[in-house]
Amino acid sequence: MAIAIVAAVFVVLALVVALGAIKIVPQGREYTVERFGRYTRTLKPGISFLTPFVEGIGQRINLMEEVLEVPQQEVITKDNVTVQVDAIVFIQVMDAAAAAYRVTNLHFAITQLTMTNLRTVVGNMELDEVLSQRDHINSRLLEVIDAATNPWGVKVARIEIKDLQPPPDITNAMARQMKAERERRAVITEADGEKSAAIARAEGSKQSAILEAEGRKEAAFRDAEARERSAQAEAKATELVSNAIAKGDVNAINYFIAQKYVEAFGKLAESPQQKTVIVPADMGSLVGSIAGIAELVKSAQAEQRPTPKAADRGGSARPATRGGTAVPPAGS
Repeated sequence: MAIAIVAAVFVVLALVVALGAIKIVPQGREYTVERFGRYTRTLKPGISFLTPFVEGIGQRINLMEEVLEVPQQEVITKDNVTVQVDAIVFIQVMDAAAAAYRVTNLHFAITQLTMTNLRTVVGNMELDEVLSQRDHINSRLLEVIDAATNPWGVKVARIEIKDLQPPPDITNAMARQMKAERERRAVITEADGEKSAAIARAEGSKQSAILEAEGRKEAAFRDAEARERSAQAEAKATELVSNAIAKGDVNAINYFIAQKYVEAFGKLAESPQQKTVIVPADMGSLVGSIAGIAELVKSAQAEQRPTPKAADRGGSARPATRGGTAVPPAGS
């Protein structure tokens, strides 16, 4: 009976020792192995065997990317404005042994390192730069912290500013400033619009005046040309009438005088200040005038005809002959 109990104890001890010697490392993690407290090697994901009572697991390191939250803190900017800043840091362990034995409490160390560098970077910038250049802050923090954590076997993937909160009075002042700036831009835009509209109207008036002047010029040219042609026609008509009168054509002068008489009477009737037009009762006077002028023309033509040459009074007239026989003058 005692032997059976001892055998059972030995079996249990063997199982315990066997289970302690077999280690299974999950994916995404690495275990450090220590022999009598000294680091010897790193166990990769999978199954591994340790020397019982000699080797043991030192640190269990997570190799997956982790996110660390940087607590919110007050930072004084270069222009003496206090802002509330917090951030997040994305890290990944690349060397399990370095992360396990070169720094105590890796996450706390990276958090404190980020906070101190955040105060340094933001403190060297003015408030407007802090609010408008978050990418620049992220880049500088990433460069500094990644260089500082490299000996710890940690890769800092990226750092992002999570929130920036200026004081309430600064926020109100910024809101008023933004409102004033927008109103200024609106006034400038409205003034530019009015300026453009005035320029467009002036340009349109200019073009209209130019076209109107060109139209008046063209109309004046056409009127002058029409008057010139009318004068030429009048001169031609007068010349024709004068030639007709010179040739003794009484109808031409009658037509000419009658046309002028009718035109003068028509202008008298078209006068805007003439309300009453007196029409001559004896229209035959016009015909009589024309007939009188015709008689004067006939007399002038008769005077212009050449007279036959008279016979020489001192000589004897040569008697006319009829069939070779002299014919005596009448009364002889």
